Amino acid sequence: MASTILTKSLLGHRLIHSSFSLSHKTPQIFTSLFPGRTFQKRADPIHTSYKPSQWVRCVVGTRANFSTQSLSLNEPVVSVDWLHANLREPDMKVLDASWYMPDEQRNPIQEYQVAHIPGALFFDVDGIADQTTNLPHMLPSEEAFAAAVSALGIENKDGLVVYDGKGIFSAARVWWMFRVFGHEKVWVLDGGLPRWRASGYDVESSASGDAILKASAASEAIEKVYQGQTVGPITYQTKFQPHLVWTLEQVKSNIEDRTHQHVDARSKARFDGAAPEPRKGIKSGHVPGSKCIPFAQLLDSSQTLLPADELKKRFDQEGISLKSPVVTSCGTGVTACILALGLHRLGKSDVAVYDGSWTEWGANPETPVDSS
Repeated sequence: MASTILTKSLLGHRLIHSSFSLSHKTPQIFTSLFPGRTFQKRADPIHTSYKPSQWVRCVVGTRANFSTQSLSLNEPVVSVDWLHANLREPDMKVLDASWYMPDEQRNPIQEYQVAHIPGALFFDVDGIADQTTNLPHMLPSEEAFAAAVSALGIENKDGLVVYDGKGIFSAARVWWMFRVFGHEKVWVLDGGLPRWRASGYDVESSASGDAILKASAASEAIEKVYQGQTVGPITYQTKFQPHLVWTLEQVKSNIEDRTHQHVDARSKARFDGAAPEPRKGIKSGHVPGSKCIPFAQLLDSSQTLLPADELKKRFDQEGISLKSPVVTSCGTGVTACILALGLHRLGKSDVAVYDGSWTEWGANPETPVDSS
C-alpha cells in the first residue's frame, strides 16, 4: 500500500540536516524519507522566472484587495492570476496534490521537488489514505485525516487552494476530501501548475527541509492512528459529511431505488466494456443504470473547468437533471471528483462520490455489471 511511502520523520530530520550541510554546488540524491523514490536535492530554494505576457503583467500590477474570506463558496476554482495576487495572504495555504496513474510513470514528490508554486505544501494522495484496505487511496478515518492535516500545519481557519501537475486532475480529489471532513474554504487552482507556469509565474525548486518534514510527519501520524498509537497534538477538527461519500452497499441499493442519478467519469470505452480495465482482475463494464460523462469533457484544452453554460450542456446531453441527486464514480475515486467539481459550479454542492468506484465494484464477484 502506498501509505508506506513516507518513513519516520525523526530519522529523516537527521538525514536532511546532514545533507543540507553539504555545498549547494553539488546536488545530492536522497531516498531515505521516501523509499523507492529518487530526488535531486539542493540546499537552497531556486526560483525560476518566466517572462509574463502583456495581459499577465497587467494582472500582476493590480493586487487584489481581498483574501480567501471573500471568495465565493459556490465557485469551486480560482484562477492563477488570483492566486498570484494573493499568494502571501496569511489565511491561505497552497497544496500540491499531484498524483498520476501508475502507467504514466511520473513521480509526484520528485516533480514537487523540481518545481512547485512557492510556499506550497505537498499533500500525498496515496499516503493520506485508509490503511485498512487494499483499495488505492481510499478516504481515511476522521482521526487519521485530522492527524495528518495537523502535521501539515493546516488549521480549520485556513483557506486552501489545491493544485496538481496536470491541470485539473487529482486536485479535485483533495478538494472533495476536505469537503467530506467539513472544510468549506477550499478551492482548486484552475489549470493547475501548467497554467501557472504558462502564465509566467515563478516556481520554486527545492527539497525544503520544512516541507519534507511535514510530509513525513503526516505519513507518520497516519501510521500511528491505524496502529492504535497516540498521536498529537491534533489541532485540526473534522466535521464528517456522510452525504458526500458513498459505499458499495449504497450503490447497490441505488440500482433498485434510483434515488440518485449515477454518473461514471471513466472513458466511454471502459464504461461500455470495450476496453479492458488497467488493473488486473477487474471486470469490464459499468454499474447498471449509470451513465457516462468522461471527466475530460468537463475541461477545455488548457485543462481548465468549462464555463457553467457549457458544463450544463454536457450533463443535459446525458439526461442528467440538476434538480435530482447525483452520485459519481470512476476508476479509483479520483476523476469522479472532477464531475463533482463541475456540478458544484452548476450549484449542486451535495454531490456524493462512490469512493471505492470501479476498482471495488469490478473486483467483487457478486456485483452486477452491464456493458454496451
